[in-house]
Amino acid sequence: MSNLSKQKQQSKNDIAWKKLFEKYNILEKISQIGYFEIDSASINQFRESRLMAKFDHYANLPENFKDHKLSILPLSRNKYIIGKLDTYLSVTYDSGLEAIPVDFPRGIESIDYTNLYSESSALSCAFNTGIINDLINGEESYHTVYGRMSTGTFKFNINQIVDGAQYNIEVKNAQCEIDAGFESEHYFLLLESKLYDVDDFLVRQLYYPYRLWSSKMPNKEVIPILMTYSNSSNIFSFFIYKFDDILNYNSIRLVEQKNYVISPEIITHEDVSEIFKFIAIVPEPSLPFPQANKFERIIDLLTLLLDKELTKEEITANYQFDERQTSYYTDAARYLGLMDKYVDPNTREITFHLSDEVSLLLKKRHKIKVLYLIERILRHQVFYKTFNFTLLNGYIPDITVICKIMQSCSLNINSTTIKRRSSTVRGWIGWIINMLSDE
Repeated sequence: MSNLSKQKQQSKNDIAWKKLFEKYNILEKISQIGYFEIDSASINQFRESRLMAKFDHYANLPENFKDHKLSILPLSRNKYIIGKLDTYLSVTYDSGLEAIPVDFPRGIESIDYTNLYSESSALSCAFNTGIINDLINGEESYHTVYGRMSTGTFKFNINQIVDGAQYNIEVKNAQCEIDAGFESEHYFLLLESKLYDVDDFLVRQLYYPYRLWSSKMPNKEVIPILMTYSNSSNIFSFFIYKFDDILNYNSIRLVEQKNYVISPEIITHEDVSEIFKFIAIVPEPSLPFPQANKFERIIDLLTLLLDKELTKEEITANYQFDERQTSYYTDAARYLGLMDKYVDPNTREITFHLSDEVSLLLKKRHKIKVLYLIERILRHQVFYKTFNFTLLNGYIPDITVICKIMQSCSLNINSTTIKRRSSTVRGWIGWIINMLSDE
């Protein structure tokens, strides 16, 4: 990528942090003593610190941080430490793990389990269907805490990302936030929730609350849990962790993953075959051919946009995308006619919104949503032909075959680009196949 192109991809955080690094010689200070402390007032000179110091996923980190293997943690309400801190934990979903089916309680009308488009609604649904109790072997729990609170004072060790050496850090009344806390006779569950499947997460979001509540509840087992809910699969995934050493940030260990699904709906091969028979191929749109391999992330993107329009910057900040990925996935959604963009006349920022049709669709049952999205994919010739090959042969074609299919469809892109984009075709057809079940 050219320097000019890279500059265009820079976010407001990238630009502001670059100025801060230059003004305070941050890299030089880190090379001398291993870390740099900075206060909110200094950050606020260039951009609000609340927007500049919270990066839920590695992908959200500013370029200066990624380039030099740096991360940032709060030390107090107005001070942060920057260093080669090992702050994130990778998340791997067990693809062979069966989801436990859960019935939705009869008589509840204030929760629509087919329309969970906020973290709070997903958490409420998990609690009221008994999923939370099941995590602790059926022990009855109560939803007791949520929101922002002070951490109190504590010390901990954290690994240096380069050589495993450790920093010793002291936190004094920093702010932490709990998405939900559930208390039972013997346990206190701390939940960090995401409304999409994740590649990684910031351990601080569990560790700081864990330290706070472990000190407050010495006689109960405090259990840190990451919950993700996917609007693609309708599956709740719970990653149950344990800190083997309370003083060590990096001692976090996965104990168990559990998946749940509420009143699952079956999508059969016959359902999709019926759609396929009546597909009308549409002309290729005047947009780049998609380069967005994970179709689940397009659904996550639609979820983000359901309640309000978002700028490119806001999508990048609220999801596990960097600037380039935001462009790829918003372009892919526009290619399918699921969203549109415009330049806000006041801010001059690129802003995205859903079509009225898609906004209404997202509030329908899971099966209806999935079949609609499958139809939107298959009405494009490349995907139609690739899916037809899959039906006839019983397997998804390899990249070589997909490239030949793409070359036959007059896409007006060169062979190098075709090879790169073929993985998206394979990924989307794979998503369709994964949605099917003839049980």
